[in-house]
Amino acid sequence: MDRFKMIFQYFQSNSESVTNGICAILALASVKIYNILDFNCPCLPMYNMIYGMGIMFVPPVALFLCGLIVNRQSVIMIEEWKRPTGRRKKDLAIVKYMCSSVIQRAMIAPVVWILTTLLDGKCFVCAFSGSVDSDKFPGFANNTSPEMQLLLYRVPCKEDELMRNNTSRKAVSRYLKCWSQAIGWSILLFLIVLAFLARTLKPCFDQTAFLQTRYWSNYIDIEQKIFDETCCEHARDFAHKCILHFFESMHNEMKIGHFNTKKKEDEEDHLHGITDHEQVNNLLKSWYQSKPPLCVNHPTLRHHVKAKLFPEKNHGYDMEDNTDKHTDV
Repeated sequence: MDRFKMIFQYFQSNSESVTNGICAILALASVKIYNILDFNCPCLPMYNMIYGMGIMFVPPVALFLCGLIVNRQSVIMIEEWKRPTGRRKKDLAIVKYMCSSVIQRAMIAPVVWILTTLLDGKCFVCAFSGSVDSDKFPGFANNTSPEMQLLLYRVPCKEDELMRNNTSRKAVSRYLKCWSQAIGWSILLFLIVLAFLARTLKPCFDQTAFLQTRYWSNYIDIEQKIFDETCCEHARDFAHKCILHFFESMHNEMKIGHFNTKKKEDEEDHLHGITDHEQVNNLLKSWYQSKPPLCVNHPTLRHHVKAKLFPEKNHGYDMEDNTDKHTDV
């Protein structure tokens, strides 16, 4: 179980190559699923269109949601959009960049599924067999209108008794498959041309805003990851000290046997003065509601944290006045 957890955490890293790899795996999985599953057209009026369009567009919705789930930036984007402004202003350009990046990657697998169904043509034949003009096919011209319509709906079912000896069934099927493949290749060509234009025209514009937005979007992702790792380390240290206090009688023995190699770490208090449940909750609340400004030399940052954690020791320090004087970059 731990191994699968490590693999899942690895795939949720900030590396764009890993994210692109996951999207490629989803795209290949969509093709594999389409080839494995057996789709049987109902060959009934009203149901052919529902079944054909359902197979073509319902699985892509599921694949799109899977693409959003596996992309770590989708959650970070929502958190950045909904978080309180606090002491760090929000940049909508960063949210838009992350949203665009997430949607583009999540759309890869659905587009591959739709292109696969169009190039294969079975779903298209099932959906539109009843809409074909019967006058173009001699085998259906001598039938009455209700019989002709029923025969058209049964075109996808080549094993049907009425369709076995019908010479026009294959012609209708080929006609619809040609239309399906033409639409599929047109969409594919349009996407390739669009990607080519985006790739070639992008260097022609000023890249300053793009580089800044990309930098800060990566920063938000890495910051959240480091914060989670630091919380885990802090929780481990806090739990360790709470257990040591509980087993006070074993403290000296455990210290001799386990902490000799970490003597220097013990000299530096990892908890930094945070020693109870309420202070930890205040720290986490302060991080969510009022993230520190993006300035490592901010003069009031340390005083702000102390005031949040130890309000009784705030010796007349006015946080509101100083907050207005320092804004993030």
